[in-house]
Amino acid sequence: MIRRWTILALTLALAACATAQRIGAAGDVHALLISIRDDDSAGFDAHIDRPALEQQLEARILQKTQGQNDNVAAFGAALAGPLSRLAGQALLQPQVFRAVAEYYGYSPDMPIPDQLVIAGALRALPDGKVCAAKGKGGPCVITFADENGVWRLVSFDGDVGLLKLH
Repeated sequence: MIRRWTILALTLALAACATAQRIGAAGDVHALLISIRDDDSAGFDAHIDRPALEQQLEARILQKTQGQNDNVAAFGAALAGPLSRLAGQALLQPQVFRAVAEYYGYSPDMPIPDQLVIAGALRALPDGKVCAAKGKGGPCVITFADENGVWRLVSFDGDVGLLKLH
């Protein structure tokens, strides 16, 4: 009987921790959505981890060139870093992420949901990060990490085709 209560208490504690994590992240996700809606570059930059996102772009470039002939792989390896920084400058902008926000149902003419609604749409991950997926059981599309008290976008795992220059 004591073992069951201990398991129940641990389960409730973990659920509360995950909920607190999602609620804490929701405020910064809300701020990111506002910066996207308002085309506020400073607000946007405050809520993204540009080096992490550029590193992810570099990994995607390398992945695309691997398995090709040796010349293509070598060329991809040599250019992946500079290309990812160039792509980061062009793509990591509020107006580009507007398409991602619209993918989630947030259009510029709609009010941005409050923090509790956003928290309900976030999924706590075992590594302490939170992510948003298109559906409850779907794969994570965007992931946020707590960096010195600010939740920042650290990963975009969605279709790169969503990132469009307007």
